[in-house]
Amino acid sequence: MPRQLVSSGSYLEPVIGFSRAVRVGNIVMVGGTAPIRAEGGTAAIGDVYGQTRRCLEIIAKALADAGASLEHVTRTRIILTDIALWKDAARAHAEAFADIRPVTTLMQVTAFVDPDWLVEIEVDAVIPD
Repeated sequence: MPRQLVSSGSYLEPVIGFSRAVRVGNIVMVGGTAPIRAEGGTAAIGDVYGQTRRCLEIIAKALADAGASLEHVTRTRIILTDIALWKDAARAHAEAFADIRPVTTLMQVTAFVDPDWLVEIEVDAVIPD
């Protein structure tokens, strides 16, 4: 089965050796997506809602590049450095997924690669046959 690799152009892709998304058959997996601005640097510093929105923008593009869309998402993982901020991340998530309603996990980690990142998001999608 062919394997399609999708790049977002993140400076970390070659350093770590990863793809933003991978499609195999009708399954698309999008790895931990950080709130990186198109021109580099962190988007919405100090604002978990704004950072979550940026993560979802990057994810939507990666899905589109793989032939999928947010409507195909079946699972999301919202990873925060401060679980107390979950409502702001959840609000942005609900704006994107209110009608899609994938299974979702919210969790806290101690830190990300960049200390300005408050959130990363992963998604899995299934494209109907």
